[in-house]
Amino acid sequence: MTSIPEALLWCLSAGTAAAVVLAACLFRAQRQRKVLAGRLAAAEEQNAATVGSNTELTARLRATEAEIRHLAGARIPDLTAALAHPHVPVRGLLDGRFADSETDHALTAVLDQISETVTKERLRVDAAAQATLRGATTTIQALLYRLQTALQEMQHRYDDPSVAQDLLHADFLNEQALRRIQATGVVCGAWPGLTREDSYLAELVVGATSRLRGYERVQVSNQLRDPVAVVARAVEPVAITVTELLANALHHSHRELPVTVTLQQGNRGASVIIDDYGVGMHADEIEHATALMSGDREVLLTKLGDPPRAGFAAAGQLVRQYGFGVHVESSPYGGVRAVIYIPGDPLLTVLDENRQPMSVMAPMPHRPAAPADGAVPATGSGASPAPVAAPQPPAQHAPAAATESYAPTGHPDTEGELPRRRRRRAVAEPEQNLPRSEPVADRTPEETASRWAALQQGTESGRAAVARPENPRSPEGNSPA
Repeated sequence: MTSIPEALLWCLSAGTAAAVVLAACLFRAQRQRKVLAGRLAAAEEQNAATVGSNTELTARLRATEAEIRHLAGARIPDLTAALAHPHVPVRGLLDGRFADSETDHALTAVLDQISETVTKERLRVDAAAQATLRGATTTIQALLYRLQTALQEMQHRYDDPSVAQDLLHADFLNEQALRRIQATGVVCGAWPGLTREDSYLAELVVGATSRLRGYERVQVSNQLRDPVAVVARAVEPVAITVTELLANALHHSHRELPVTVTLQQGNRGASVIIDDYGVGMHADEIEHATALMSGDREVLLTKLGDPPRAGFAAAGQLVRQYGFGVHVESSPYGGVRAVIYIPGDPLLTVLDENRQPMSVMAPMPHRPAAPADGAVPATGSGASPAPVAAPQPPAQHAPAAATESYAPTGHPDTEGELPRRRRRRAVAEPEQNLPRSEPVADRTPEETASRWAALQQGTESGRAAVARPENPRSPEGNSPA
């Protein structure tokens, strides 16, 4: 048997060992390759996720930038406009994906802070403007009152009818300026500027009518049962309110159409009802006027328009300060109906017509005539008959020392009656009302001026005659020189 050389054995052993080592290295390399392949796949997935996340973040960042630009360019200007004009809508988010998100809350907080800041600044600026305007209107109003007094003195001084006509026209123009200044001052918180005595409601309405252009179109109907008067402190505020509502009625109706004013007396107060036949008001306009005249909110000058319309706002300020009420609604005649309700307690009283007779310029009350022989006047179907007063004894049989008492103001004797002032006087024969030759409302301005001039001329002539002691006070001595 042939023996294998020792060198060959060593070679075979070395080859076998090398093959084992190579096999082990190959297995290890394959395993590392699989691990590296898994890591590579995970890295690729992570890279893809990162790319997607970066894309989403980029898109969200761009959307947020767009929302900020939309806030600055659209929503904030809309908000500032809506603060001055509530009907202007404020636009919302540009991208609905931000709804109820942190971005939405942050942007809303910005709008709220801007709104609060702008509102405070507007109130501060408006308050400063009102203070300045209040001082200016008070000074101008005082000057206009002085001018009014001077014009009235001139009317008594000059007897020429043409001069009287010019003075009346100048006085009327001064009254127009005074009304505008007075209303503006009231809106700014100023006092109305006049203190009057207790005045009949009918006289007050006629006086308010005389402040307006087109006063000849106003027809006043006095349906008051009693000689109702407004207490002194509320006379001018009520007159201003009536004037502004009449001005609105005259302005928004044709110059040939009348404006009717009805004075009504209720159980707990009196009302001035103004009806016009004009173009009327839309529902939103009535709502706005009602809000202004309710007196429930502060009025900003910037909300009154350009030029400012201060009539309704002035009425609202007076309503809040003095306690009467104003209601505006569509009139059944197609125009606007305004109702001024004056509560009896504490703004009304009843005056003694014998001690303080009503002006001849005021409309006489339409009181029902007393039925003959105690008969009850006929009433309409379903209406309750009016109560008949018990017959009173003749005045000539009453003792001279008899007195008459009125309930004190604000404490009526019976519920539902208007308050009366307590006075004591001797009962005398009541004065008879002088008959009127013609209704005052039917006179033209020229006729009124002519009558006024004639009255002034007669008054001055009488004064001149009395001033001369050598002339007897007789009709001959009172003739003009």
